[in-house]
Amino acid sequence: MLFCLRYFRKKQKTAIDFALTEKLLGIKTVCLTKVKKEGRKLFYENDGQLFEIKRIYNRVIFDELDRIPDVKAGFDFREDIDVKWITHPNWFFKISKFLLPMLKHDFVPKSYFLHEFPEHENLENFVLKPLFSFAGSGVNLNPTKEITETIIDKENYILQRKVTYEPIFEDINGEFSKAEIRLLYVWHEDQERPILLENLGRMTKAAMVNVDFNKKDAIWIGSSNAFFGEE
Repeated sequence: MLFCLRYFRKKQKTAIDFALTEKLLGIKTVCLTKVKKEGRKLFYENDGQLFEIKRIYNRVIFDELDRIPDVKAGFDFREDIDVKWITHPNWFFKISKFLLPMLKHDFVPKSYFLHEFPEHENLENFVLKPLFSFAGSGVNLNPTKEITETIIDKENYILQRKVTYEPIFEDINGEFSKAEIRLLYVWHEDQERPILLENLGRMTKAAMVNVDFNKKDAIWIGSSNAFFGEE
């Protein structure tokens, strides 16, 4: 059976995603605190009956998990267990901001690990980000030397060159929104490269694009699809 793995589903701001996934695709959502491990196998109890979990649609975010006190998962994500992962927990760390300092391209903002930040660069031109944070948590848009010097584990942070978002989308009130387009990929095991599957358009009037940083009473903010016309 395929299960969507999450924690405290009803408390999540994306709870609607889990409800629709179950309704439209028949993929049941299971809280990781309800998972039971026997040997190398995982099980989920429903109406007094144990069901083996063979495939997991993994929606657990480790950054959020670390902030939940006394959470008790039914297994350790680092264990070698008999399940098929979509996606594997390792990918949270493999495809992450950890890669950015290694990427050299005109369309990739220059990034450095904090402990390797060169003296010739101006700190005012960079944003401070924890390597494995999610949804903007811990991001500092205006880092100072005093702030960076207090960080003990500097290898777990990057400094990324700032990007200017132009507020070019005018709403009905004459106010302007900024936007970014995120590209979503899938990566098959037998493929050398990932495949572009979908996009996500994010609009904001705040300093940051993430949902948590947008004003609740504003218009022309949030997420949608971006449509591309042919020339």
